[in-house]
Amino acid sequence: MLSHSYDRAASRRGLLLILLSGVLWGTVGITSKTLYGISATTPLSVGFFRLAISVPVLLSACWISQRRKMFEVSRHDLALMFLTGLVTALYQLFYLASVERAGVAIATLITLCTAPIMVAVFSVIITKEKPSKFVIIALVGALVGTAILVGFQESTGDMSRSLSGKFLALGSALGYAIITLTTRKLAVRYHPIQPIAISFTIGAAILFVIAISQGVVVDYSPIGWSLLVYLGVIPTALAYVLFITGMRHTTATVASTATLIEPLTSTILAWLVFGEHFSPMGSVGVALLVGSLVLLFRCGSSGRGR
Repeated sequence: MLSHSYDRAASRRGLLLILLSGVLWGTVGITSKTLYGISATTPLSVGFFRLAISVPVLLSACWISQRRKMFEVSRHDLALMFLTGLVTALYQLFYLASVERAGVAIATLITLCTAPIMVAVFSVIITKEKPSKFVIIALVGALVGTAILVGFQESTGDMSRSLSGKFLALGSALGYAIITLTTRKLAVRYHPIQPIAISFTIGAAILFVIAISQGVVVDYSPIGWSLLVYLGVIPTALAYVLFITGMRHTTATVASTATLIEPLTSTILAWLVFGEHFSPMGSVGVALLVGSLVLLFRCGSSGRGR
């Protein structure tokens, strides 16, 4: 009984960390949109600097906490970290390119509504995780709420709904699903910072090679550089450490469903920063999404069946 209570408390703490990481990720779209508005940058440039700036922060934190143990990684896990780094690099490009072509709302809708479904399916096939009925109800409710929230969001009139942007969003969703599953596997064997630090170093190196061949924008105003530093440190380095820490105590399906708080955060920030308002149906989506997240926290964070 005591062990079960401890597991449930740890699972709830893990879910709270994942929710916090989702809130931080919710600032990425609006920050990158601001960058596109004040500079002639590209998704490749933003994605590269986002990872490149996060790497020294993560490596320094990993060295302080782990010292020489940060290099103690098995070959199998190093391969998983390489895969995570590769997919992270591609995920950055796909998502940021989708934001540029299809807009924040559409990119967020497609990425975050399809990713949990992919994670749930892959989890059953690969990791044998079987979500409870409460998690399934929360997943469906969160997906419907997100669709209503973003689909009925008031348009600014300048959103391009290009087909290529939607396919890029699907690609980013697949990348996010793979990252969720690989980090879930690594989270139980290493310090939370270690796999992220190594994976992101690999991802930054991959993007550097691509940037050298394609060209990278380095001409930013002080505000532009400040936004890039923010992207690298807060919703990247910090958010992913929080995410993988939370993944130690919950399932991949619960984690991916909890991060649906990201579009809610994006919409609230758009309202506060740009004055965008909820439509009546958008308010219904907010209520459904919040209710699903509450159900997930109360019933889906049990330590049983992890």
